[in-house]
Amino acid sequence: MGHGTTLPLTLHISLGRWIKFEEKVEDGGERWSAPHIPVLPLHSLFQLRTCLQEGKMLLDLEAPTFKEIIDKVLSGQPEETELQPELREHLADLLLRQPRHQPTKSLLWLIHEFILSPCLGRHGAWPWVATWLSPKHLLRTAASLSFQLRNQFKKKVPPGAEVAHVVVGEVEFLEKPFTAFIRLRQGVGLGSLAEVALPSRFLFILLGPRTKVKAYHEVGRAMATLLMDELFQRVAQQAEHREDLIAGMEAFLDELTVLPPRKWDPSTRIPPPSCLPSPYRSLLSLSALPQDHRAPTRLAVSWQWGHGSSWGQNWPGGPMSQGGAGEDRQRDATFGAGTDIRRKAPWYGSDFTDALHPQCLSAVLYIYLATVTNAITFGGMLGDATANMQGVLESFLGTAFAGSIFCLFSGQPLTILSSTGPVLVFERLLFSFSRDHSLDYLEFRLWIGLWVAFFGVVLVATEASHLVQYFTRFTEEGFCALISLIFIYDSLKKMLSLADAFPINWQYRLDNVTFYSCVCRQVREWGVCKVSVYDPSLLPVLSLQPPAVPAGLSRTQCLGQGGHLLGTSCQYVPDVTLVSFLLFGGTFLSCTVLKHFRSSRYFPVGVRKLVSDFAVILAILTSCTVDTALGLETPKLLVPSELKPTNPARGWIIFPFGANPWWVCLVSAVPAVLVTILIFMDQQITAIILNRREYKLQKGAGFHLDLLCVSLLMAITSATGLPWYVSTTVISLAHMESLRKESASSAPGEYPKFLGIREQRLTGLAVFTLTGVSIFMAPILKYIPMPVLYGVFLHMGVEALNSIQLTDRVRLLLMPAKHQPDLAYLRHVPLRRVHLFTIIQLLCLALLWVLKSTVAAIIFPVMLLALVGIRKGLERIFSLHDLSWLDSLLPESTRKEAKRGQPREQEEESNGEEVGRKRGLAAVRLDGQRPAPIAARDRRAYGGLSR
Repeated sequence: MGHGTTLPLTLHISLGRWIKFEEKVEDGGERWSAPHIPVLPLHSLFQLRTCLQEGKMLLDLEAPTFKEIIDKVLSGQPEETELQPELREHLADLLLRQPRHQPTKSLLWLIHEFILSPCLGRHGAWPWVATWLSPKHLLRTAASLSFQLRNQFKKKVPPGAEVAHVVVGEVEFLEKPFTAFIRLRQGVGLGSLAEVALPSRFLFILLGPRTKVKAYHEVGRAMATLLMDELFQRVAQQAEHREDLIAGMEAFLDELTVLPPRKWDPSTRIPPPSCLPSPYRSLLSLSALPQDHRAPTRLAVSWQWGHGSSWGQNWPGGPMSQGGAGEDRQRDATFGAGTDIRRKAPWYGSDFTDALHPQCLSAVLYIYLATVTNAITFGGMLGDATANMQGVLESFLGTAFAGSIFCLFSGQPLTILSSTGPVLVFERLLFSFSRDHSLDYLEFRLWIGLWVAFFGVVLVATEASHLVQYFTRFTEEGFCALISLIFIYDSLKKMLSLADAFPINWQYRLDNVTFYSCVCRQVREWGVCKVSVYDPSLLPVLSLQPPAVPAGLSRTQCLGQGGHLLGTSCQYVPDVTLVSFLLFGGTFLSCTVLKHFRSSRYFPVGVRKLVSDFAVILAILTSCTVDTALGLETPKLLVPSELKPTNPARGWIIFPFGANPWWVCLVSAVPAVLVTILIFMDQQITAIILNRREYKLQKGAGFHLDLLCVSLLMAITSATGLPWYVSTTVISLAHMESLRKESASSAPGEYPKFLGIREQRLTGLAVFTLTGVSIFMAPILKYIPMPVLYGVFLHMGVEALNSIQLTDRVRLLLMPAKHQPDLAYLRHVPLRRVHLFTIIQLLCLALLWVLKSTVAAIIFPVMLLALVGIRKGLERIFSLHDLSWLDSLLPESTRKEAKRGQPREQEEESNGEEVGRKRGLAAVRLDGQRPAPIAARDRRAYGGLSR
């Protein structure tokens, strides 16, 4: 094309965009592709480097409009490469044309356009067609801006993002390529140049004569991919000379991975990984940058391609700031209760305001039902073990009182207090001992509780909680696995017990219905009467004979009047056991499926998140609806309806003297030591698990304050004859999981980022308040089947068991090596050593289970403490290197490693994320001094971690 010819029609078409991963417009031009990792030809990167070395470069350009930017770019050419006036006019005319963006609209908006399209004329449904064909619309119009505002794609862009535009294409009036890289001093809105209305910061232009179309196309993709790199993005923002950008690109090439040709299909789209490595390279390289430029910055890239085409691509690329991981648990533990109070006091107001979120309502309902079920279960067990000296009513009142006080004044209000299996075992042994030695159980228990409270206060005063630093993963996982297995075992045991209360009619034969009958045999004068024990709508074949007397007696009336039932059909009940197991399994599966619905491909993100947050409630409501529809008399949730002690022989206040000899108050100190060990281990191990770094708690922990609250509550509950309460691991973990926060917006292809836990006191307080008033809610709660709640118990136990590394290592025992997942510790520890460590943990877990279940349960607290000694002994079997990957080092071992000068990096896997954890890694010094310009010889400063 000659310089004087009329400019032909040229289209600017958006062909791709980047948020964090690449998206392409499919060949049909109607939809975006799935996000994928960009794959680049190596030669395109070399061509891009040449463009940066030889092309036009304007850094910190000040221009308020896109037209002024183009004018300055075209007018500031060096003399040897200066464009002729006609070429400048053609280029300006080309670059200022209206771009066509591939729309990202909601389904409702597309339906709206489809309905209105006949009323808008020939091009009504596609308003930009007229814009392309009309020469007067060379500049951006107000209509295109409205397209930006209604674009649903903006929801995917994180707040604070900026745009970078990459414009590439071929034109006939140029004889050699024209290249320009522009960085604006401040982000400027450039109208509808970008797909979304965001300020623009960078522009890259590459126009040239006709050649291989893919050549310019791939160079543009390379530029966009380079801007997507977190390190190069910061270099581009702070570069002062051309050499700085070249150095940043050289660092990018240093870490580039090249795949050989003909060994894979380049057209294959690689899906984004579930987790990305931590950007240590960027963090260490930024040590040379001035302090005022180190704040993370997001960037969006718009890339426009044209035959004259225009390729628009938006990418917010800076690293998302991670929420703090909470204070170090060892540091928290070394401070006293007073320091815990001073640290938590500034957060007290926000502990209530932060609960004003719909997610907290779901958590309250979920944990309330779990707490009520737990109170009924352990209350019933306590009643059986203590001759109803403590029963279901005492369990309800104690749970409500102790839990509410703890939530109001504790250091970690997300903890849920409850009766636990180890405490129940001790109560059973204590009652048996009191009965065998003619001692008053409640008075004896009162003195034990007072001694435990005293010992607990002494532990708080002496800051004994610093011993938690010796509770490593080995101890935590053993205890957590034990409690999780207790939940699973108890839920299955309760379900199997239904077969005794509602036996399955294995001997029923349809052909023998004529032989089935049931007779109520009375001792009184009217003799024998027949009893109808069926519902005609359910099983009419059991209606065998009419009653012997006009006024027939029901089964309940017969037994109530001293009669007894005779006959082959007297024990018949509908298949309640079968339906109960269906409700049990259905609730468990529904909870599991709906909880993971957040990562499903179906429905919008908001719907998936809502369903996931209310997963347990939806599962319970669904199972209750099914149970009501079936109409069978399945066992229901029954709560006490009267405020009086379960055993009439006891009162609400336990007096310390009168029933037992005086020396009992002194002897009680001996069993109190065992209970103190149990309470200390149970409370502190649960606190350690809840305050893990991966939960990203912001308000800190309160190990001393929590122990002080539990100790004082021990004295109060002992004096009132209520059960003892301590932190329950499984329900507390379920409480934490129900309050997880994730990023509201995420780039296409990027998994939502875990932001932390919604830390507040109101959900726990509401749960225990509802538990207390449940006595007055019996008419409503009686419609909830117990198998449904047992299914929730099973779900909590399985979820807690799956949250520990021990479960993963147990699976490895059953996997061939070639099918094992790529876990961090498998890269550094021999597989046989991993299996040996797992087997030792399983043996300790089995020993804990045996001690809990036999007469040797009295030494169960000592065995918990012995886990720390066993862990210390493992240092004679495993090297410190292996233990640092499979577990965490004890304080003495950590100091030895520091003296030897063996710093190294360690990766830790948690909640689907790779959390980088460094040991002995020197901190990067940030002195705030502005460095010299980055020269090519200094590009190693932007390289990866030195090994």
